[in-house]
Amino acid sequence: MSKVQEAVTRFQGCNCAQSIISTYGPEVGMDKQKALQLAVAFGNGMGMGETCGAVSGALMVLGLRHAGDDPCAKEAKGQARQRAQAFAQSFAAVHGTVRCSALVGCDMGTAEGYEQARSQNLFGTLCPKFVQTAAELLEAEAK
Repeated sequence: MSKVQEAVTRFQGCNCAQSIISTYGPEVGMDKQKALQLAVAFGNGMGMGETCGAVSGALMVLGLRHAGDDPCAKEAKGQARQRAQAFAQSFAAVHGTVRCSALVGCDMGTAEGYEQARSQNLFGTLCPKFVQTAAELLEAEAK
């Protein structure tokens, strides 16, 4: 199974951020259990409908891949910012935005919006595509 397929399959039990970081984190030294714990609050756009969890998870992976020995150094932070911006632009080029609420068409920052997305099975029909795109972009970035 490819990493992209693994991430999409993992989404069946995990949130979008967990699906990405738990698939790619171990290859850069992050324990799978810690990855799942780290990303638990990043699903549904950080629970507020903001940045898509698949994007957040991917940005965590990019940080792990490229932080270097001194992740607080100005150069490391600048490179991370550039990679994050490029990733977000690539994701938005495919889906129009990186914002969860806009991606699913519901206000994910409200209980009503979350329930609407759940009742319309948007997590099952739309979100796997976002996880797939994030994983594909991570695969391309690694080459």
